[in-house]
Amino acid sequence: MIARDILAPFERDGRIDARGRNIAGLAAMRGGDQDAAQRIFAALLSDHPDDAAVRFNLAWSRTLADDHAGAREALGDATESDMPQAAMLDLQIHHHLGEFDEAEAKLDRYVARFPDYAPLQAAASVLAMDLDRPDLARDCAEKGGEHPDALSTLGVIELGDQRADAARALFVRSLDTKPNNPRANIGLGLVELGAGNSRDAVALLDRGAEQFGDHLGSWIAAGWAHLLAGDTVAARARFERALAIDDSFGEAQGSLAALDALAGDFESARRRTEVALRLDRQSFSAAFASAIIAAADGDEAKAQRIFEIAARQPLTPDGRTLAELLAGMAL
Repeated sequence: MIARDILAPFERDGRIDARGRNIAGLAAMRGGDQDAAQRIFAALLSDHPDDAAVRFNLAWSRTLADDHAGAREALGDATESDMPQAAMLDLQIHHHLGEFDEAEAKLDRYVARFPDYAPLQAAASVLAMDLDRPDLARDCAEKGGEHPDALSTLGVIELGDQRADAARALFVRSLDTKPNNPRANIGLGLVELGAGNSRDAVALLDRGAEQFGDHLGSWIAAGWAHLLAGDTVAARARFERALAIDDSFGEAQGSLAALDALAGDFESARRRTEVALRLDRQSFSAAFASAIIAAADGDEAKAQRIFEIAARQPLTPDGRTLAELLAGMAL
């Protein structure tokens, strides 16, 4: 803010060179005024179309304003420069827009080209996890050092390998630097859920789901945490949030089926279970609901007892518990 105020009179009077204008744009961007920042960078780019740094700054400002398509347009050929920041942002834009094929086509080239730039390696580790490339994810995360995204990636890997204590430590370190890291909040919440601390898990999973926004698995995990904590009203709200985002998501229908069974509404539970299994034959929540419905035999109290026992027992032939199944979906 101070830098922007100092530079403003010079900018108005035209007594500022390109470097000064760039500094003014950076000051506006860091002060949260993305409209002003983008006006400055766009004007600079008009005068210096080959300046990769200006292209990156304009793209970064647009990203901060949640204009990812505009950011990609602005970034242009800056990705071919020697700026690792541009490569990092390019991957993040593709990732955010769900362009996984495009991102993967560039991923290996970028991480090999800039092996020592920790923020790029951290961003690549997150992308590699979503591309189901855990070996690359681990390698990039280790190169990412103390970057919070790198730490959260390593935490997810440790959690997947059932090393809960190691995962907890990594998620905590990530959140110490970046409290609004959704993967770390979700990850730590799942660790607490697996440890039976459902009430501690609730706040973390809710926070992570809100930060992710439209990530379906996060809302399902948050809902089950509330259900295990005994708050069926909050659980239903989160399952319905997932359903509102995508009504073809089988786990949302199956989770609501389980809730209906616990409430004694077995007709609705059966109907929702059928829908869930049509959408996803592998839906764990639909299978869970089916088991409750079959074993309860129309008895609401019996359904509740079955749920309390089953929720903490291995649910799959390979011995995975409810918390472990949720971890695979939420992360």
